[in-house]
Amino acid sequence: MKHKPMVQFLLLCLILIFTIVAMPGSAISKTLVFGRGGDSVGLDPAYETDGNSFMVCDNIFEALVAYADESTALEPGLAKSWDISADGKTYTFHLQKGVKFHDGTPFNANAVVFSIGRMMKERNVKFSGKGWDIPAQERPPEYWVSMEMDDTIGSIEAVDDETVVFKLKRVEAPFLANMGMDFADIISPTAFLKNPKEFLRNPVGTGPFKFAQWIKDDRIVLEKNADYWDKSGGPYLDKLIFRSIPENSVRFLELKTGNIHICQFPNPADIELAKKDSNLILPTQPGMNVGYLSFNHTKEPWKSNVNLRKAIAHGINRKAIVDNIYQGMGQVAKNPIPPTMWGYNKSIPGYEYNVELAKEYMAKAGFPEGEGLGEITLWSMPVPRPYNPEGQKIGVAMAADLKKLGITARIVSYDWGTYLKRQREQPDDMDLFQLGWTGDNGDPDNFLAVLFDGLASSSVRTQYKSEAYHGFMLKGKQTVDQAKRTKIYEDALQLLFDECPVIPVAHSTVIWPAQKSVQNFKLHPTGSVRMKNVSLK
Repeated sequence: MKHKPMVQFLLLCLILIFTIVAMPGSAISKTLVFGRGGDSVGLDPAYETDGNSFMVCDNIFEALVAYADESTALEPGLAKSWDISADGKTYTFHLQKGVKFHDGTPFNANAVVFSIGRMMKERNVKFSGKGWDIPAQERPPEYWVSMEMDDTIGSIEAVDDETVVFKLKRVEAPFLANMGMDFADIISPTAFLKNPKEFLRNPVGTGPFKFAQWIKDDRIVLEKNADYWDKSGGPYLDKLIFRSIPENSVRFLELKTGNIHICQFPNPADIELAKKDSNLILPTQPGMNVGYLSFNHTKEPWKSNVNLRKAIAHGINRKAIVDNIYQGMGQVAKNPIPPTMWGYNKSIPGYEYNVELAKEYMAKAGFPEGEGLGEITLWSMPVPRPYNPEGQKIGVAMAADLKKLGITARIVSYDWGTYLKRQREQPDDMDLFQLGWTGDNGDPDNFLAVLFDGLASSSVRTQYKSEAYHGFMLKGKQTVDQAKRTKIYEDALQLLFDECPVIPVAHSTVIWPAQKSVQNFKLHPTGSVRMKNVSLK
């Protein structure tokens, strides 16, 4: 009995230790909280297009090929190797062995055929053995359609459990890089077929983390995949929480007070505060991105009046926007692709801010001093993105600039999911709209074709339609020599500058402050959030 106080003391110590370990945010916790500006739209990678969805998918799913850390160099993913035929039209992927989906079902060639084949309009697929019946599409797979993948992939065949053959209809220079993108992630066919409509809320992949919980507009919780196939590193975290905190300043305060570990898209002014805080680090990378303002090319006068488009391009003070809203975290864009990307046209001067010149274009357009144009709408983004820190502030600045030309612009916004859905429908009540892009694979095609070639697909959000531009895009895809492709894209960029279907605003520098306890977190040029090798000390 005389040892009872010592026993109680030891029990108290053990309880204290377990309590500390269980506390998110504590020094020895294995739960990392990622603070972001908005919620995901969905978690089926074939059908989403937004970064808030993909950043979660990045940790649940994997594709046949992967991008190296901090670059778009290709490396093995779920395919350990691949062969390309001499004519460039047959790709044979050799798959990793012993990989399982989070639901315990095996990853194999049939799963690849199912995952990619479900996006095909004409499903020319062959399984090894029985396979599955692929349900009809509930909605178009936007990435697949906008990238003209039905015109690229002719057939997909599972030769055996570990071999998949893609036969292309044409030479497609970016094909291999495209197969590392989120839309090409491999899903569990078994999980999908249980409830195809609800898979976007209950995703199952092969990645380092598995889906656990989604509280709408609050948090998405992932848990460690203890059976993860790649034993070369992590996952080291037991739990990964993506918290939605819409206000930039509130999100940064949550970082400062230790309630989150990583703060996505802080206000530029908060970066200076972060630099002075010894408890914070500042992962930084030049953004492979562009924020732009576009016109509704499905309606007049925007569809055909190039002078009116140029008036607005010269009438918006983009440098003031970058200086005052990006605050040192961006540069004025001259091309709609970043200057770090091959194919960039250095000879393009960009649109000079010149109110008098803009007024001259207004007169040429038939709307002197804005007369006859009427009130227009300027759709402004509701959430911060890598290429646009504060869409509505930028919208207000643009509207003030347009007022000097006699144009009255009304700011319009919606929640992020509605904004993306309505904008894609090209409604008549939309005149100008803000959007942007973070590159997926380091290829100019991924900007120039996907964003601006309206003749390729109705899913292209700008719906700019030009036979000459479409010709450049087709030629760029079907030319393998990179020097020749560079010249094609330089010419295409000159055409965009001359026709002014879109106004590139800025390329941002990406800085996401984090707590010092976060180890090995690396920003990626594609905007991917890759947490496999991240740990907390």
